[in-house]
Amino acid sequence: MLIRYNKNHEKIAMGLLSFNPDEKDLQKLLQTINEYVSEQNRQLYLWKEEEGMIGVIGVKIGEIEIQLQHLSVNPSHRDKGFGKRMIKELLELYPDKKLTANETTETFVEKFDTEQTLQEENKKEHPLSVY
Repeated sequence: MLIRYNKNHEKIAMGLLSFNPDEKDLQKLLQTINEYVSEQNRQLYLWKEEEGMIGVIGVKIGEIEIQLQHLSVNPSHRDKGFGKRMIKELLELYPDKKLTANETTETFVEKFDTEQTLQEENKKEHPLSVY
């Protein structure tokens, strides 16, 4: 479940963001958090599972797009689909926006878009029958 960032989550968010290669330095982490807090067009969310906060996703919100700025999942929870689930829930929050990427998130967004396209094509080729 996505939870909007607040000051109480600062240490958790910084820890999760620090898994990104560009966010290792403490001053850089503080600057990144400050940008999400102070800029109206930026939003940071945490992903919560039963065991606690395991992921973070940060976006820059435009008029027609939502640009993925940061996406990080705790290493012990990677390769379990949490990144995709975070994106899907994010897109439900912003249904009128197109997902785009920056240089850091480009590969993930391209993979996500490809998987979504394949799922849509599969649904068209093999629609469920209701009796």
